[in-house]
Amino acid sequence: MVDHTHALSFGAAASDYDRFRPRYPEVAVRWALDGLSEARVVDLAAGTGILSRAVLALGHEVVPVEPDPGMRAQLAVSTPGTTALAGSAEAVPLPDSTADAVLAGTAYHWFDREPAHAEIARVLRPGGTFAPVWNIRDDSVDWVAELSRIAHLGDKSSKVVVGEYPGFGPAFDAIEQREFRHRTTLTPDELLGMVRTRSYWLTASSDDQRRVERELTDLLNTHPALVGRDSIELPYRTLVLRARRRH
Repeated sequence: MVDHTHALSFGAAASDYDRFRPRYPEVAVRWALDGLSEARVVDLAAGTGILSRAVLALGHEVVPVEPDPGMRAQLAVSTPGTTALAGSAEAVPLPDSTADAVLAGTAYHWFDREPAHAEIARVLRPGGTFAPVWNIRDDSVDWVAELSRIAHLGDKSSKVVVGEYPGFGPAFDAIEQREFRHRTTLTPDELLGMVRTRSYWLTASSDDQRRVERELTDLLNTHPALVGRDSIELPYRTLVLRARRRH
């Protein structure tokens, strides 16, 4: 069983989450939905709608599903005209065979995989696509690696996406995988704001939060790549896994 304590911690910071978390590059979302036109796409664990908005921008219909009421409320503000359904990957509130695709933005690592795979297969039409997507900081850059160490950002999301995947269960074909690189530009204050939306921070003690802030401020004030910068380019790798539901 997955411990959902961290997974359900984000609602308290929903507004900042939507403001500071990185967007998904269009090319990655296009690849995830390759071959689909005006599709009905379910966004599982939709959060504040960051991935939902990327899907809408490509001309598809989106059905966000999100368990956290705080995140659903922010999604309604951030994504006008779209209402998130209360539900989870293990209990999707949709009829059988009603979706052309199911996406999950930086969320699949929180799922209880076996029941989630069965639910995703249930709501997908035969031949439909399941594609988890992750934005992962590029820790090959030394200051980014130090940021991750200080703020405990080497969390479950980054660990889960390293290495091989056994597949999404018997209802799906083999997984295809692609990686896309991009950058997001943040001020130093926005970088700190992004850290404050992470599950480690949201569930940490006040002492640990103060330690993280102190060490991050020191990093910003001492690292040669960051000192005196009004804006910082934070590099990301966007990983997309994609598999088709078997007929």
